[in-house]
Amino acid sequence: MLWFYSFRVICGMVFVFLIMPIFVLIPLSFNQEPYFSFTPGMLRFDPLAYSMRWYIDILQNGMVDPEAVVGWWSDMWSNAQWIRSIRNSFFIGFWATMISTALGTLAAVGLSSSDMPWRRPIMALLISPMIVPLVITASGLFFFFSSVGLAKTYLGIILAHAALGTPFVIITVTATLSGFDQSLTRASANMGAGPIRTFFKVQMPLILPGVISGALFAFITSFDEVVAVLQLADVRQRTIPRQMFSGIREQISPTILAVATILVIISILLLTTVELLRRRSERLRGVSPS
Repeated sequence: MLWFYSFRVICGMVFVFLIMPIFVLIPLSFNQEPYFSFTPGMLRFDPLAYSMRWYIDILQNGMVDPEAVVGWWSDMWSNAQWIRSIRNSFFIGFWATMISTALGTLAAVGLSSSDMPWRRPIMALLISPMIVPLVITASGLFFFFSSVGLAKTYLGIILAHAALGTPFVIITVTATLSGFDQSLTRASANMGAGPIRTFFKVQMPLILPGVISGALFAFITSFDEVVAVLQLADVRQRTIPRQMFSGIREQISPTILAVATILVIISILLLTTVELLRRRSERLRGVSPS
């Protein structure tokens, strides 16, 4: 019993140690003053010490006329720096996720086949972007993309993020396929279905939760990635992490804390979705959820 409760206390302390620096950002993002620390008013829980000004600044920073009524939306959509960065992050993340999911799922299906030769070396090669230091991968992509004219373009950044997100899809879908009953595909082939029809009618419905989980991991990877963007993007392709990096170096503003809070909430929602999909996948495969 002593070890039973001690183990849970230790796990709780580790959880608090990991999560506390993140949740400290949330109250600081509501600071009325332009400080990165708690003011005396905040410590007294004075309502006047809290404000939404930095969340409003996300919408207005960079606008030509923030007080205008007519044309406010188009001004914000075109000129607000943070909105432009958010737009770039979602655009790049969406297409990078589509590419990563397609390539990663096909690779996982191929690697799950018992007839696949050299499976382990191929798997090690495909997940190498997770192992190799990111700055080395980004530097290699920069030199290669510069030689083919893809540096400083949206397509180049999308392909770079797809390369970084594909290993997460491969690992997630491969784990889902580990419990897949291969006799179902053989039965489909015996009934005259081709490989493509078998994949979409038999395999895909059963591994779909794993595919979606891998896609969410790939999207999170693209959404949070900054090293490759620093080397491959120019001002037009600035994403949210790149804008935050520039804000820390050029103009320190608590707006960064407000953006970080929004990113934390998005990450929590996505990870919660991944966990729900994981449990659904285990139920479909007949595995009792842990």
